[in-house]
Amino acid sequence: MKYVVSVVLSFLLASASVWAGPQASGTSSTSKSVANLDQRVAKNQADVERLQQNVGQQESASREAAERLQQQDRTIAQLRQQLKAAQEASKAPAAGH
Repeated sequence: MKYVVSVVLSFLLASASVWAGPQASGTSSTSKSVANLDQRVAKNQADVERLQQNVGQQESASREAAERLQQQDRTIAQLRQQLKAAQEASKAPAAGH
């Protein structure tokens, strides 16, 4: 999860530096460079959206896996109780003998 957040942040920083670059250097931007920047921003935004969707899918899969593990833990606990009861029943003297 931290990796995805850092990737998203680096995309955002890259977008910010692209916009700040021409202004900081004092050069005038041409319509071609503006279009190029717009294209980069659009690509970065699409990448961020894709990454957010991937994170959502991974979080959902993680929740489902955690639920399955909890169910397995409950099943194991029940089976242990049954085993313990069966072992105790076999140790107890039979009634009427």
